[in-house]
Amino acid sequence: MVQAMAFRSNDFMDKNILKNRDGKIVIAIDGPAASGKGTLARNIAKRFGFVHLDTGMLYRGLGHTVLKAGKNPENEKDVKSVLDDFLDKLSEKTLSNPELRTDESGSAASKVAALPFVRDALLDYQRDFAGKQSDEVLGVVLDGRDIGTVVCPNADIKVFVTASAEVRAERRHKELLSRGVETDFETVLADIKQRDERDSNRPVAPLKPAVDSYQLDTSQLNTTEALGQVIDVIRAQLVKSASTP
Repeated sequence: MVQAMAFRSNDFMDKNILKNRDGKIVIAIDGPAASGKGTLARNIAKRFGFVHLDTGMLYRGLGHTVLKAGKNPENEKDVKSVLDDFLDKLSEKTLSNPELRTDESGSAASKVAALPFVRDALLDYQRDFAGKQSDEVLGVVLDGRDIGTVVCPNADIKVFVTASAEVRAERRHKELLSRGVETDFETVLADIKQRDERDSNRPVAPLKPAVDSYQLDTSQLNTTEALGQVIDVIRAQLVKSASTP
C-alpha cells in the first residue's frame, strides 16, 4: 500500500517556476468510467489552484439533451438535430445539471461520443479551455477519455487512471445507492463492461493510454493515496522541465 501523503503548498515548487513558463500548465487525466479520474482531477486542481474541466460532462450534456428530446443517442440524424442548439447553450450552468450524473446520461454520453462529428464539434471547446482562463490561473486540469491522446497531445503531464471492472462497478453501485437509486451490482458491472467495450473500440479517439502517460491503477488506492502518487509525478516532471534549457 502506498503511503498517504500530506500536500503543503510550500513543498511543491517555487511558484516563480510556474509563472516564468510560456503558457499555462496542462494536465491530462484519462481513464474509463468509475476509475477515480474525476475525483483525482478535481483534487489536483484544488491543491494547485488550477482550473478543472470534466470533459465527460460535455458528452453527458449532449447525451442528456438527446434523450430529453425523445431521440436516439446512437442515431446520427437524431444527434445532429439537437447538436447546434446544445452548443449555443453550452455553459458552466448547463454542465452543472445534476441530471447529467445519472447512469442514463452516462450511457447516452458513451453513445454520442462514438460519433466522429460529435467529437469534432466539441474538440475546439476543450482545446481552447486553457487559453480562456485569466492570467492569474497558472494551469488547467482536463479529465476524460482522450485528453492525452487527442485533445491535448502536448500536455505537460498525462495520467491514465484505471481499476478493475469489478472495483469500478462496486464504486458506482455504492454511489447509486447513496443517491437513492435502486439497482443491483451485476447490472452495474454489465454496464461498466459495455461502456469499456464501446469506448475502447470506437473508430475515433478510442480510450487508451498515451504512450508517454503515467499509468495509475487505483484498485487498491484511496483518494489520498492516488493523489499522493500523482503529486510526485507532477512535481518531478515540472521541476525537470523547468531545469531543462
